Amino acid sequence: MKQKDITALLDEPACAHNTKAKSGCAKPKPGATAGGCAFDGAQIALLPIADVAHIVHGSIACAGNSWDNRGARSTGPALYKIGMTTDLTEQDVIMGRGEKRLFHSIKQAIESYQPAAVFVYNTCVPALTGDDIKAVCKEAQARWGTPVVPVDAAGFYGTKNLGNRIAGETMVRHVCGGREPDPLPEGIERDGVKVHDICLVGEYNIAGELWRVMPLFDELGLRVLCSLSGDARFREVQTMHRSEVNMMVCSKAMINVARKLKDAFGTPWFEGSFYGVADVSQALRDFARLIDDPDLTARAETLIAREEARIHEALEPWRQRLKGRKVLLYTGGVKSWSVISALQDLGMTVVATGTRKSTEEDKARIRELMGEDAVMLDEGNPRVLIDMVRNQGVDVLIAGGRNLYTALKARIPFLDINQEREFGYAGYEGMLELARQLCLTIESPIWEAVRRPAPWARAAVASDPSNESSPADPVETPSPALEARHA
Repeated sequence: MKQKDITALLDEPACAHNTKAKSGCAKPKPGATAGGCAFDGAQIALLPIADVAHIVHGSIACAGNSWDNRGARSTGPALYKIGMTTDLTEQDVIMGRGEKRLFHSIKQAIESYQPAAVFVYNTCVPALTGDDIKAVCKEAQARWGTPVVPVDAAGFYGTKNLGNRIAGETMVRHVCGGREPDPLPEGIERDGVKVHDICLVGEYNIAGELWRVMPLFDELGLRVLCSLSGDARFREVQTMHRSEVNMMVCSKAMINVARKLKDAFGTPWFEGSFYGVADVSQALRDFARLIDDPDLTARAETLIAREEARIHEALEPWRQRLKGRKVLLYTGGVKSWSVISALQDLGMTVVATGTRKSTEEDKARIRELMGEDAVMLDEGNPRVLIDMVRNQGVDVLIAGGRNLYTALKARIPFLDINQEREFGYAGYEGMLELARQLCLTIESPIWEAVRRPAPWARAAVASDPSNESSPADPVETPSPALEARHA
C-alpha cells in the first residue's frame, strides 16, 4: 500500500479526531503496534465473514498468534474457523518463492473448500520483499472464477485501528455493489408491514450478541442486508450499497465504510449502541427516524414500550442486589460510554472508565453520562487499576482479558467485557445476562475466602501475641466497600 493511501485513511473526515487544529488520526509511533498491528486489525475486522477462505500470506507466526481471537460466531458456515497461511520460511524469502506459494495456496483453498471468496492478507515480510499480491489475486480469480480479494494491511503500516479501516476500504472498493439483494418473498407485506433494508457496520457478533437484537429487527420489518462483519456472508457484503440506513456500531473501526457508502449511494448513517436499555431503544428510534416511515415509527414505539416494561420488571430483583455497587470500567471505543449506560440502568456507579481507544465524541458522551468531572483513564497499567480499586472502594473491575490476571492476583472481582468474552450483553435480553454475570462475579464466596489469612498465618499470630501483624500474611487490605460487606 502506498503512503498516500495510508495518509488518506488516517485523514478520515467523519472521524472526531479531525478538527480545524489538526488533520487526521495520530500517526503511528515506534512501538505503537504492540497490542495490535494493522494486519491484526484488518483480519479481526473481516474474519467473521463466515463463508470466505481467509489466507494469511506470511510466516506461520502471523496466523498462529492472532487467529480467531475475537470470538465471533456463525449460524452456518464454519470456514472462517480454519486457519490458512502460506507459511513463508527463510528459504522462500531468499529464493523469491512468495508469490508462487500464494498462488498455490489460493488454488488449494478453492479446490478443497469451494469458498464464496478468498481473502488474502498481506503481512510484513512479503510487503518488504515486494510480493505483488494484487497481481496474484487477479490471476487466481481469472483462473478459477472465484472472487479473490487482496487485503494489503502489513503490520508495519500502523495500528490496529488503521487495519480496521484498510479492511473497510477493501470491502467498499472490491466487494460492495457486486450484486443486488435477493427479492423479498411473495406475501411478505401481506399484513401491511413494509420491509426496509438496513446494514450494521462494526458489529462482530461476539458471543452471539447480534442474535439478541435480530428478533427486534424482524418484528419491525427491518431486513439486515449485512452485518459487517458478524455472522456475515460474502454475498451479503456485496449488497450493502442498497441499504436505506447504516448503523455505525463502533465509531473508530470502520467509520470510513459508513462515510463512503453515504458519499457514493446517499445512504444515511448514525452511531449507536446495543448495550443498555436506553441505548437499544434509541437505536431503534434512530432507524425509524432516518427511514422516515410513520408506520415504522409507531410500531417501533409500541415495541419499545412493551420491551422496556418487560425488561425493567425482569431486572428489578437484580437491581436490588447491584444497587450502589462501584465499578471500574477499563475498555475503549464505543464500550467506554455505552457500557456505562448499561451499568447505570442497573443502579451501579462507574467511578472511572478507560478511554485509550475512544474518540473525542466518545469522551463527550462519557461526560454526559458521568458528569464533567468524570475520571477517564488513557493508560491503565496494573498499578493504576489496583490503586483505583483500593482508593475508590470498587466492587468489580470490568475490563478486557489482558487485565484478568492482574485482577485475580489482587483478589479483585473481574468481568470480561472485551472481544474474548463468552457471554453476549447486547439488546434487552443482554441486560439480563449482564446483571446475572455481575452478581455471580461480585457475590462469589471465593473473594471472602482468598482475603482471609492462611490458617498457618493466623496460628503464627496467635502463638506470638507480641506480633501485631504476621509477615507471612500475603493478603492486601481490601477496599472499604468489601470490608463492610464481609463484616
